[in-house]
Amino acid sequence: MPDTQAILLTAAGLIGLIGFIKLEMKLKYPVFSINLFTSNRLFAFSNLAALINYATTFAITFLLSLYLQYVLGKTPRDAGMILITQPVFMALVASISGKLSDTHDPRNLALVGIGFGMFSSPNTNAIMGSVNKKYLGIASATVGTMRLTGQMMSMAIATLILQVFIGNRAITAQVSSEFMNSMRITFIVFIVLCVIGVFASLARDKSGIVSGSS
Repeated sequence: MPDTQAILLTAAGLIGLIGFIKLEMKLKYPVFSINLFTSNRLFAFSNLAALINYATTFAITFLLSLYLQYVLGKTPRDAGMILITQPVFMALVASISGKLSDTHDPRNLALVGIGFGMFSSPNTNAIMGSVNKKYLGIASATVGTMRLTGQMMSMAIATLILQVFIGNRAITAQVSSEFMNSMRITFIVFIVLCVIGVFASLARDKSGIVSGSS
């Protein structure tokens, strides 16, 4: 059962979020433009895809680092050397896919693309290209918000499932079976979210840019 303080803080956060949204919708120059989401289909679905992407990928490195060290017995250095391959390949692929998205519809890249690098740059390009120049600052800030929110969601999902299977016990080789079960369930949840993210990417429409981005 969650602690009472945690429940109260969650409720207060939700109330604050609702109040923030209502306030931003009334302002002429909002910090976070809600109207862009309601009037610009490409902007809305691209940001949703970004949110889901970060929510399903950020915690993977965290889980794999624990797996490599406490299940396979790797040293922290060896685990780090293995995990560093992901951002290296992402950087290499992202630089190419970003250029391709200037001349090809980013949705179609999903047919030939692999991994995070093939998604991040084209999706960001789609978001920035869906708004008028005067909204570029807001669009960039929104991408950052989706990234950080997605990362927090990712860690929340992973740690919640770890808590269910392992509880307050330290992660050691003695609880490797429970850890593997939690890791398996976490990846299943991420897969389901990824499927939703695919449909979010396919549902956006470049022709959906309307008055909200002009």
